[in-house]
Amino acid sequence: MMLECRDLVVEYPCGSHVVRPIDGLTMDVSSGDLAVLLGASGCGKTTLLSLLAAILRPARGSVRLDGVEVTRLQGSALTNYRLRKVGVIFQAFNLIPSLSAAENVQLPLLAAGGTSRATRRRVEELLAMVGLAGRSSHMPGELSGGEQQRVAIARALALDPPLIVADEPTAHLDHSRVAGVLRLLREIADDGRMVVVATHDERLVPPADRVVRLDSHQAALREAPAADVARAPRLRTPWNSPVTVAPPVMR
Repeated sequence: MMLECRDLVVEYPCGSHVVRPIDGLTMDVSSGDLAVLLGASGCGKTTLLSLLAAILRPARGSVRLDGVEVTRLQGSALTNYRLRKVGVIFQAFNLIPSLSAAENVQLPLLAAGGTSRATRRRVEELLAMVGLAGRSSHMPGELSGGEQQRVAIARALALDPPLIVADEPTAHLDHSRVAGVLRLLREIADDGRMVVVATHDERLVPPADRVVRLDSHQAALREAPAADVARAPRLRTPWNSPVTVAPPVMR
């Protein structure tokens, strides 16, 4: 399966001017790829993720997933794409505070027509996969930021979509927790999905297959070929295994 973005342009009116956070972007992501969109705040990373998730439409250009023109979807076809083809991990998690961790993960399954009893095993599997088997009945307010992040990841995987997009997945984590998120994102891609991550955190570069650098001043795109990007070993260790990650370098 392939995600193809061609000549994407996003425009916003700003007084007498037009702002283009995305201006002529082209990129491809294949099944099994972990792609990192790297750049400072305001460079268009979240806008690009919104295009991939069919939350926004571009002024020009196209997004195709497995040959389907995403930017032209309407009605039930658009709803089905958002529900079954793409899983979104929001920067602010967007968990429903009145629902438990298990109930938050269960939401997409129920929206797809599953029953509470039939979806229970899938929810248990997902929470165990992200290391939260013992926290399923806890409300979001009773979970740490890292735990809420993992619930959001489990929810995004609920219907096993081929595309996962994540907006700043390490933004709310201390550096000791970053390694677990990196490992999990790498394993999600290794299972045959396309994973696209927007971040300003250089620590997400080593495990990536490709890095797209977005320039907030020139709205330019530079893509590093997979061969030029350092790859970390594909680790298959438990989520909470002790791993040392260097603190971010302050510039």
